Amino acid sequence: MNSKILVILEQRENKIKKSSLETIEAAKLFASRLNYNFEALVIGNGIENLDILQNTGLSTLTEYKNSDLELYSPSAYKKIIVEHFNKLSGEIILFANTSFGKDLAPRIAASLKAGCITDCTNFDFSDGNIICSKPIFAGKAISELKVNSPLKVFTIRTNVFKIVPAECKLDIITEHFEAPDLTTKVIEINKQDSKLDVAEADIIISGGRGLKSPENFALVEKLAQAFGAAVGASRAVVDAGWRPHSEQVGQTGKTVSPSLYIACGISGAIQHLAGMSSSKYIVAINKDADAPIFSVADYGITGDVFEILPVLTEQINKLKQ
Repeated sequence: MNSKILVILEQRENKIKKSSLETIEAAKLFASRLNYNFEALVIGNGIENLDILQNTGLSTLTEYKNSDLELYSPSAYKKIIVEHFNKLSGEIILFANTSFGKDLAPRIAASLKAGCITDCTNFDFSDGNIICSKPIFAGKAISELKVNSPLKVFTIRTNVFKIVPAECKLDIITEHFEAPDLTTKVIEINKQDSKLDVAEADIIISGGRGLKSPENFALVEKLAQAFGAAVGASRAVVDAGWRPHSEQVGQTGKTVSPSLYIACGISGAIQHLAGMSSSKYIVAINKDADAPIFSVADYGITGDVFEILPVLTEQINKLKQ
């Protein structure tokens, strides 16, 4: 019998996130190179968009349901995944490298006594070994790592694995999980306006201290709207209270790999570069020609963001029309 790979799908408000589909693509790579079987697991309270899993190449999904499982609980989710994985006699668990995956993967690995590598961007398979590549030192170097333990846990950087349709009949197994192990329970949610998640966005427009005040972020928001992009921010402006932490890109924020990253008024501290240097194309706009951000930029504009952003927004809107 072939070894098993378990893909942990992430849901938010009972809707599966795009990053989970990319993790399925990683599982397909593992399956083809190692001759393994793979299946997926999701925990929630009745997922609303299971149809997006059709034609992804996934054949088996187990959905664990309970009203107390709609919101993430580290203790309950860990127990369910560990018990399911042991019944499966699995060997590999895959997560997306989101805040959910980064929090849960080490907990699962510790419970299973499994090796764990996070933020993987590539895999090589040689002589039965799995060699994982991950950026280190703010993306200035690539580390190649191997897990020696029999059980392995990996998290996959978002926007790295391209989603490729694959015809496959999907079998959904629903399990009603009774009495989840809840060490904490959410009693109230104060929700902000719904915005694109920078961790999953294909285009990100980020702003920094060069914008001088929180009101001037309207220039970034207008450009993001023109592109259909997410708004990002540097740590400095988040610490100043200008923008929410959910938008922070960098070492203490979110690591992103969009197709296009536009940095507006961001100097490019090493902590910020650590979170965005793997973007496919980087455009930097800064009045300081010696700003570190230009060292990683594919295209640079030396100039005043207050003059450049309105013009750029106008031109993008014209092109769309």
